[in-house]
Amino acid sequence: MRRSRQRGVALLVAIVIFAVATLLAAAITYSKAMTARRSAATYTMEEALQAGKHVYCEKPLTHDIYEARILTQAAKKYKVVTQMGDQGASCDGMRIMREWFEAGLIGDIEKVYCWTDRPVWPQGIAWPDSKPPVPKELKWDLWLGTAQYTDYFDNLVPFNWRGWWRFGTGALGDMACHIIGPAFKLLQLGYPTEVTCDATTVYSGIFKEADYPESIPPSSKLRYKFKLKDGRELKLYWMDGGIVPDRPDELDADVNMNEALADIPQENDFEGGSLFIGTKGKVSCGWGGSHPRLLPLSLNKDVNVPKKYPRVEGDMDGHWWQWVDACIAGYGNAEVDSPFEGYAGPLTETVLMGNLLLRSFNLRKTTKRKDPVYGEMEDIQTPGRYFAYKWDGENMKITNFEPANQFIKREYRKGWGELKL
Repeated sequence: MRRSRQRGVALLVAIVIFAVATLLAAAITYSKAMTARRSAATYTMEEALQAGKHVYCEKPLTHDIYEARILTQAAKKYKVVTQMGDQGASCDGMRIMREWFEAGLIGDIEKVYCWTDRPVWPQGIAWPDSKPPVPKELKWDLWLGTAQYTDYFDNLVPFNWRGWWRFGTGALGDMACHIIGPAFKLLQLGYPTEVTCDATTVYSGIFKEADYPESIPPSSKLRYKFKLKDGRELKLYWMDGGIVPDRPDELDADVNMNEALADIPQENDFEGGSLFIGTKGKVSCGWGGSHPRLLPLSLNKDVNVPKKYPRVEGDMDGHWWQWVDACIAGYGNAEVDSPFEGYAGPLTETVLMGNLLLRSFNLRKTTKRKDPVYGEMEDIQTPGRYFAYKWDGENMKITNFEPANQFIKREYRKGWGELKL
């Protein structure tokens, strides 16, 4: 992935130059929309779509579920070419798995496990109380974008903002579009119907759970339920922060599971993977659907499924060029693999719905109770934990725990107005 990123930076520079020279500023790229100013990028993207500009944006599209819905609607309304930067959507592995699944190699898929090595930045920590001066190189107000104002603190820029709800979207936002994406696309998933979550609880003292509402939990596990088009139910599991699926029996005991199931060959660069469990077998792949493999691994020597779908020239790197070609061809005249409408928007909503649960997991309610030994004392309750959240995807609403709905849309900082069509 690191090599791909290096190639990607060069390609993005070339794309911007090419777009300006060839399309006469008819297209815009948001290669840094995953920064703390994601909502600001969303704000300007919506303006670009209104102006008829083609848009490329890194994953996840937005900070909030509502923002993703607005961008999806805008892309549909203004009929422009859009592409999210989940480069694996254009890789050969996605086509290979589609061919395998349609050939029935692993039967009906019933479960999917998705996991990542993220976070690789601090999470589950207290909000800093220091107020160092803003570095002269940093325009702090501009960097904050739509986020509510706060004083600058050290070790936030340029990377660790990912671990704070005010700015980032944690491990899910960083990698889930890459890792849940293959299942979402290949199995044609829609909105989940039900989601549950578990998260690490951090303690600041003996029997005293810390209250760090601004910080994302250091690890989490989610279970999504989807209704497939044929009426069957699919369960999709997300894991981060060192949590991984149960080890498949097909692997030898001395084999590193992450490397065997999801490493990119010759790169020694595990960043996440997906494991599809079918009625007849199992398939795993690296992030973005790269390098799929059957289990047991010995089966891969004898795979003989005809090539059915054309590959994107350049594999993952072709994802950027695919968008450029579609911009040149004009809306509706060329295919892109991750358009906001119909794929990237609903996928982003599904990913961020997981964050809605994680934020609800740490909601607190203070009450009084009478202890038989200590008498009346303060009691901290966490009402958002350990039940299944029912999700009405069309209406963007949790139907059985109203406090969770506050995280669907956030209020922008004064002066930024409201995002709407």
